[in-house]
Amino acid sequence: MDTIFAVSTASGKSGIAVVRVSGPSSHALARELAGSLPPARKLGLRRLVDRNGEFIDKALVACFPEGSSFTGEAMAEFHLHGSREIVKTVLEELGGSQFSRMALPGEFTRRAVQNGRLDLAQAEGLGDLIQAETKAQLRQAARALEGALGARVENWRSGLIRCAALLEASIDFADEEIPADVFPEVSARLDDLIGELKYESEGVSAAERIREGFEVAIVGPPNTGKSTLLNFLAGREAAITSEFAGTTRDIIEVRMEVGGFPVTLLDTAGMRETSDPVEGMGVERARNRALAADLRVFLNDGESAEAKMVEFREGDIELRCKSDLRPNCSEDGISGRTGAGVENLVRRLADEFESRSAGVASATRIRHRIAIEKALESLYRTRNEIANADERVEFAADELRSAVRSLDSLTGRIDTEHLLDEIFSSFCLGK
Repeated sequence: MDTIFAVSTASGKSGIAVVRVSGPSSHALARELAGSLPPARKLGLRRLVDRNGEFIDKALVACFPEGSSFTGEAMAEFHLHGSREIVKTVLEELGGSQFSRMALPGEFTRRAVQNGRLDLAQAEGLGDLIQAETKAQLRQAARALEGALGARVENWRSGLIRCAALLEASIDFADEEIPADVFPEVSARLDDLIGELKYESEGVSAAERIREGFEVAIVGPPNTGKSTLLNFLAGREAAITSEFAGTTRDIIEVRMEVGGFPVTLLDTAGMRETSDPVEGMGVERARNRALAADLRVFLNDGESAEAKMVEFREGDIELRCKSDLRPNCSEDGISGRTGAGVENLVRRLADEFESRSAGVASATRIRHRIAIEKALESLYRTRNEIANADERVEFAADELRSAVRSLDSLTGRIDTEHLLDEIFSSFCLGK
């Protein structure tokens, strides 16, 4: 492979900038800049000079032997002072060699997968870890990076291989005595595996919401304080407010964290029948977006029925608006002007997100669900073939092999090449 290099820290001025180099020529390139290298896996202070002998920087240098680095290749790292000019000069020196080139986005992690240092699901977890903005996202990404899905796949795989071995033994020794009827054991194992795979598949939607964020639409009739509530929750003037009904015509989005979960709050146009074509477009957009949201917060003034233009669903929250103007308002009252009831709303939202996230297991992506569902289809066909007759056993064994291949694609054991470009394209250059 080529020797690659890139800056692994954020661009711009900083206290420290890390440049990493990976590949067969990495140690030779580091030696050209630093003169000598510290012992493997230890940091050493070195004076860096360019090819003309001019001083670049005093930096910490670390080297890793093949098989002991993040990528699995020989690696070197330069911990530089974060001057743009220092970083630029070091990159120019590395790029001046015929044996090295700038890394592509995600290429370091891609090499780690290709060299067996990470499986594909762990690499996806690493990408999620880098992008994590909330505690829930961090927890989910950390489990993926630690290999939670890979461990599950190995367990499923060993169970399927055991089933396949039992079925193939019944084919190979059809004319001889087999110690016991294999079909009850195979059927029992299949039922257990199907149950586990269905659980994992069903949890992917919740995992996607944790990674991408929940959408919460604030809906209700005009002039019920939706924009005022959004501004209070956001802590800034995100939406225009006024005493006139119908001020909000378009959908305002605010990204925030609620109870450790990423949330996009949607301020929508007031729900009412109107002859104004522009306002009507806003109402229709608001209705469609509210229907597509994960959860809705209904602000009710106790008089209008227009809020019911959006169907109330399980998990939605209904509150009495402008509680500061209603002295006898119940505990379900809320005021975006004074903040009364907002803490209760945030707590209820967090509880709902926690409940919806309870089903998250190890599979966290649509890609995972597709592979698991393919495996399930093969297992259903396996069970049908076993139920038919003994002469169909070879078809059942073949379906089991298909299920194993589907599960192997989860961790990159097979069929990875067409996935790598898509997965690593979102990574930064130094990762």
